[in-house]
Amino acid sequence: MAEMTGAKALVEALKRQKVEVIFGIPGGAIMPVYDVLYDTEEIRHVLMRHEQCAAHAADGYARASGRVGVCMATSGPGATNLVTGIANAYMDSSPVVAFTGQVPRAYIGKDAFQETDIIGITTPITKYNFQASRPSDIPWMVRAAFYIASTGRPGPVLIDLPKDVQTGAEDMEFDDDVEIRGYKPNYEPHPLQIERAADLLANAEKPVIIAGGGVISAAASRELIMLAELLQAPVATTLMGKGCIPEDHPLSLGLLGMHGTVASNLTVPEADVLLAVGMRFSDRTTGNVEKFCPDAKIIHIDIDTAEIGKNIEPHIPIVADAKRALKSLYDRLIKKLKRRERSKWMSRIAELKKQHEEMSEKPGLSPPRLMKELRKILPTDAIITTEVGQNQMWAALYLKAYKPRTFISSGGLGTMGFGFPASLGAKVACPDVPVVDIAGDGSFLMTEQDLASSVKEKIPVIVIILDNRYLGMVAQWQRLFYDRRYSATHLGETPDFIKLAEAFGAQGTYVGSISEFRRAVKEAMRSDVTTVIDVPIHPEENVFPMVPPGEEITKMIKG
Repeated sequence: MAEMTGAKALVEALKRQKVEVIFGIPGGAIMPVYDVLYDTEEIRHVLMRHEQCAAHAADGYARASGRVGVCMATSGPGATNLVTGIANAYMDSSPVVAFTGQVPRAYIGKDAFQETDIIGITTPITKYNFQASRPSDIPWMVRAAFYIASTGRPGPVLIDLPKDVQTGAEDMEFDDDVEIRGYKPNYEPHPLQIERAADLLANAEKPVIIAGGGVISAAASRELIMLAELLQAPVATTLMGKGCIPEDHPLSLGLLGMHGTVASNLTVPEADVLLAVGMRFSDRTTGNVEKFCPDAKIIHIDIDTAEIGKNIEPHIPIVADAKRALKSLYDRLIKKLKRRERSKWMSRIAELKKQHEEMSEKPGLSPPRLMKELRKILPTDAIITTEVGQNQMWAALYLKAYKPRTFISSGGLGTMGFGFPASLGAKVACPDVPVVDIAGDGSFLMTEQDLASSVKEKIPVIVIILDNRYLGMVAQWQRLFYDRRYSATHLGETPDFIKLAEAFGAQGTYVGSISEFRRAVKEAMRSDVTTVIDVPIHPEENVFPMVPPGEEITKMIKG
């Protein structure tokens, strides 16, 4: 035991969790912690320019590294500015721990300056949250927060720290044990359910696998590929699952759902047995739920019991860690599988994949062509982040991912402005690989102020703006479903992104051809400051394929 202030106890607890970086912005209610950080060499603090960006950067760090990301803000508006980033991490099951300052305990509930009930606000969007009531609470709360965030289905946890709890001193106990009553994630699959699933898959004529973000969280890509190859089962991925199987693998179908590939959206409904792993059957993936795979026997593996049967009732539910469940399935199947002839079906899948490739063969500065050219330039371990909108779907459809944790995007919440701060977090986590944010002009403008952070903190990333001067996805819907009534979607001619980048001390470049684009990307990869590449695209360029809302996924508009 040792007596110390709550602020010192917090920093010591973070060191014991091997935290290397915090993304944050100081303010009055969190100043005692920042005063301790001033003398702390082991933990890097990255000063962001908006708290939402701090949360997104922590999220990007977590997704790129597989470790818990950490963000910090003061009370009131500092805390509420974190909310969008916390909600984003919650929807996409990303392990983030957020720390917020709070007014002193005696002032809580009295509308004190910069007071908000951040515990009440974030209860629906965190796995759990804590408010420290005395300094000696802090060491255990930090251990518990990191444990909850990183185990089971990952997700964000918030710790709220009243200012007098930070300054008060008590005897502290730093213990490595964490036991939380009622929190016991189940990792091991039930042997009987594995046996039943193996029997179904062994006798399937057309097995298909859907792989979600849970495969990446569980580090289960190797097991997924082994099982797919054993079954000769094609693999479709959700947006969060992109990269869990190399997208040049013969069994990879690509993205499934509203903007899924032709191969995914036509193959999955033909399955007689569907193995869904670490995914939640979201509406953007299934389309019309009533018409999703009506003839398939569905096996659903997920570590979160709440996801089983929430949207689609499986025939065989398996609550378990994806890695362990896939390995158990493989071990059972290798003993009982009779190799089946699937050449006709695989030929059809190859033909569907060819159709998708043909859709990207457009002349000029078309986004599909740009994505293919970018892939040729970047190394296989480069990390791609995306904003949200058309840019996101073009990247998901046409920029192949070859490794887990190399494609980072906002899925469940669809947060415009996510990609750029997430790229900063990813670059801090993986400084030796190129990190590229695929952006739209509308989305980038929501968080562009953190160009200042990227320059000041020496975090060089590449931003490629697909610049159509519209809120592109909304405009696409207005074209297709609202008789081209472009209500409040034209962004106008400002800003000049080159001058904007240069104003922050970054580099900016405008490209007008594919050759200029290639040259700009190669130069940006050699730069030691962030580079913004402005690429003009046609304002009426659409993302296809697209499934109209409420339709089944086979009913695609192909363009």
